[in-house]
Amino acid sequence: MKPVIILLFSCALFASQIYAHSMMTIPRGRGNVEWWGTCASGFGCHGPCDSKRSLSPILNDPTYPVQTIRRGDTLTISWQRFNHPGGFVRLAMVPFEESDDWAAFNAANAAKFSCYESNCGPDDPNDSLLGHMNGPGDGLCSTSFTVPQDLPDGKATLQWIWYGGGVYYGQPEAGFGEYYTCTDYVVQGGSDLVPRGSLGDQRVWQGGDASNPGTDVCKYWSSNRVGDCSFGDQRPPNPRADDLLSQSLEPCSRTGEFVGKAAEFETGGGSRHLRKRFGRGVRSDVYVNAHAVNATR
Repeated sequence: MKPVIILLFSCALFASQIYAHSMMTIPRGRGNVEWWGTCASGFGCHGPCDSKRSLSPILNDPTYPVQTIRRGDTLTISWQRFNHPGGFVRLAMVPFEESDDWAAFNAANAAKFSCYESNCGPDDPNDSLLGHMNGPGDGLCSTSFTVPQDLPDGKATLQWIWYGGGVYYGQPEAGFGEYYTCTDYVVQGGSDLVPRGSLGDQRVWQGGDASNPGTDVCKYWSSNRVGDCSFGDQRPPNPRADDLLSQSLEPCSRTGEFVGKAAEFETGGGSRHLRKRFGRGVRSDVYVNAHAVNATR
């Protein structure tokens, strides 16, 4: 029985590595069945949430722990590192009725951007097998988010995106596509409601990660812009039922590491664009807005 048990465990671990590279874990996301609970663009889940609004547990699951929040509240948002370094997290909140609409999240004027490895990092900082600070570690990463003042009472949806992550299946030069999670709240009261967009651009940047502590930059792969590694409407070129990796469009790129801010906050030297050819045989062009990491670091 032992070989069978080991084989089953290995298969389960392999599948979990493919389908569960990262997700928001606190608070609980909507989840989905088709993609093992996560939403990976490389496997065909293109957001903006991990499941559609009509399938949200806030509508369909009487046991769902609905959280009531207020305008101006500061929320703590957490996710596990899942053994992968680098990239950015974007948080944006819109009325629940708009949560199937990418444009609504992209236009949110109070979005929060942070490093993926915010308050987390590899278990062993000296493990350089996959590169500096790229070793395994499954600790809890976190950042804060302030509920926007122009969000009306009623149901609201927080979107979490991870983009620019790296080290795809032990390949230090390879970068991931995007991952999406959403969670739903009920907004009730708090700061006085103001007209939507009346406060102007309220987007917030928080830099500094495990590789760049005390700075305003992050380590990342592929691109520092949401949407560049979403794979659009592409499909895997040669999918096979007996090969899970062939069913993916990953990796997004093989450009190696970069360091910088999210594209929305880059100025000056960050305006240089490098054009690269990406994908597992899929012709996907991405424009990378970045500074190359010093190779001797």
